[in-house]
Amino acid sequence: MAREELTRLTGSGSGNCNNDDCPNVYRTESGSFVVQGDISDAFRPPPGEGLVQIPEHILREAFRALGW
Repeated sequence: MAREELTRLTGSGSGNCNNDDCPNVYRTESGSFVVQGDISDAFRPPPGEGLVQIPEHILREAFRALGW
């Protein structure tokens, strides 16, 4: 899946982000979500999965974008 196929819900340019390098939440055409953030080593996830950390304000921004 290419980034162009996702709807970006966060990162409206109100922060200090450049070149899409900040935490973000995206929505897929099927309604699932893709989260971009700093890699976390809180625990070892199952094969094929990964952990990322994103700030609370990013989730709040995504919820607002969805009208939740």
